[in-house]
Amino acid sequence: MNCAIANSLWLAGCLPEYARFRRAARRVEEAQNAILRRVLAANAGTEFGRIHGFSSIRNVREYQQRVPVREYEDYQEWIGQIAGGSGNVLSRERVRILEPTSGSSSASKLIPYTDSLQQEFQAGIRAWIADLFLHCPDLMGGQAYWAVSPVAARARRTRGGEIPVGFEDDTTYVGGWQSRLVQSIMAVPSAVRLISDMEMFRYVTLLFLLRSRNLRLVSVWNPTFLLLLTDRLPEWGDELANDLEKGTIRSGVSLPGGLRESLRPDPRRAREVRAALRANTLEEMHARLWPNMRTISCWADANAAGGAELLAKLFPQATVQGKGLLATEGFVSFPLAGHEGAALAVRSHFLEFLPSHATGHVDFEHPQLAHELERGRQYSVVLTTGGGLYRYALHDLIEVTGHFHGCPMIRFVGREGYVSDWFGEKLNEAHVSRVLQSVFGEMGISPSFAMLACETEQPRPGYVLYIDAPERDALLERTAGIVESALHENFHYRYARKLGQLSALRAFRAVGAAEAYMAASVRSGQRAGDIKPLALDRRNGWGRVFRGKAFSALAG
Repeated sequence: MNCAIANSLWLAGCLPEYARFRRAARRVEEAQNAILRRVLAANAGTEFGRIHGFSSIRNVREYQQRVPVREYEDYQEWIGQIAGGSGNVLSRERVRILEPTSGSSSASKLIPYTDSLQQEFQAGIRAWIADLFLHCPDLMGGQAYWAVSPVAARARRTRGGEIPVGFEDDTTYVGGWQSRLVQSIMAVPSAVRLISDMEMFRYVTLLFLLRSRNLRLVSVWNPTFLLLLTDRLPEWGDELANDLEKGTIRSGVSLPGGLRESLRPDPRRAREVRAALRANTLEEMHARLWPNMRTISCWADANAAGGAELLAKLFPQATVQGKGLLATEGFVSFPLAGHEGAALAVRSHFLEFLPSHATGHVDFEHPQLAHELERGRQYSVVLTTGGGLYRYALHDLIEVTGHFHGCPMIRFVGREGYVSDWFGEKLNEAHVSRVLQSVFGEMGISPSFAMLACETEQPRPGYVLYIDAPERDALLERTAGIVESALHENFHYRYARKLGQLSALRAFRAVGAAEAYMAASVRSGQRAGDIKPLALDRRNGWGRVFRGKAFSALAG
């Protein structure tokens, strides 16, 4: 199908939800109450609903009194029943799939997906797509690349064979007839995600992206993903051009899903690619390869800001639009063109917010509702969804940047409760993220990767700033010194340093750090699509993972 026709039909399908969102943005309390009433009424007869008396709950206050805020671990027994084939446990609807997620640094979790939860995701996606297309109509004339699912996701079922684990295709998130439209405009076939070898995955993805003369929209999660992908262009350029010319893909390698058959010889495009590869700069090369690219959607908040800024520099022909806050468990916010932050998806789930204080303490006793949020304040997000998670602590910290009519606009700040505490120092990821952003801005540097982690196996244990940046050694050492001083705002860190339990922060110039971090995280069992750029990693041993240059410990 012609891209313009497919995108126009997709926009037409998204416009009604966009209009409903704009109406809800003026009546946030009313919209949120309606969602809660719907969820409670639909699931009153479930095991969870009977235990908590859903049928007699009359208002938000009663809901909060009867249902405590819960972690994933609190739901594991119920989700285990679902995986074993039991129905009517958390939701009245049939659980269609159990979607795996590993979070930022933890083992895999299984999130139940129902038709209602999928519709809640679709409400946010459609409002975002409509706003995006209406404000950038050039996007509608070309192809898109969406990197959603993890590499090497394989179809499997729960032990009893009752429930599939994981979506079979990325466009399932879009749903219904619109998913077929989305498939028709994709530059990269969905079967590419089944390639288990990371290098081969990148090669084939690049090959299909290069084949697209008219690539206009790129949607990835981690900006590092796209940076690592295009980093291979100078190295593989000649081979990629030859495969484009002949309509082949690296002979002798087994590939899934008819990928080889989907290519046709394209000598003209091969000549264009060879000419672009001779460009003087990477910016010029990217602009010549994909001159019609208009938008790159990726994480751009907190510790992803540096990678997003680098993408903006390397792809001058495109605008980098920060994604909203999305998790496997729920769709929290989406960007609106021309507005700072991302709009709360007030038509997706029932949302609550726990006030967060400067000390890192989160107030569980006084949850705020969406219409009560104040600009400049920080909160931890709590979800109630149609998938059967009730008052679920997402542990994502957000800050309110303003309002769209009555709808709060937010930005992601960091992970609440993600603490590194080897010697009583209690470093919080959200605080470390704020420190790094502030210091990097002060020093005028934009690292492609930066992360703190504790090295506990040294004679004098201490934290290391692993940083990938082109600046001189002296500047990076000075930067580490300023970060060390800022960490002393944390009483526990300052006390551990005073007692000599921790040595001063050290700097380590880590070459190719983003790729090394992603590879190590995948080896530890994380899904590639879930690996977020953390400012603080509470695991140790990163000195054995990264290669580069260690600086001597700072004085003190």
